Amino acid sequence: MPKSRIRKKDDFTPPPAKTTNLKMSSGRGWVAPLMLAMFLIGLVWIVMFYVSEGDLPIAAMGNWNIVCGFGFIAVGFGVSTQWK
Repeated sequence: MPKSRIRKKDDFTPPPAKTTNLKMSSGRGWVAPLMLAMFLIGLVWIVMFYVSEGDLPIAAMGNWNIVCGFGFIAVGFGVSTQWK
């Protein structure tokens, strides 16, 4: 009975190493300052409303001042999605 042929296996060559350039900056210099500004404006808006017992920032808005303050905070979270 004839012997089967033995196949020669190629030597293992590892794939080339991937090089990645990591940037520590966001690339968009306006995102972080705007995000923090929106957070702070919303926080100050709500604190002013409670401290002044509803007279500030806009007395005619009444309790809608709280919604406005949280709106600024929500915009800050929306801007934060653009940060890389």
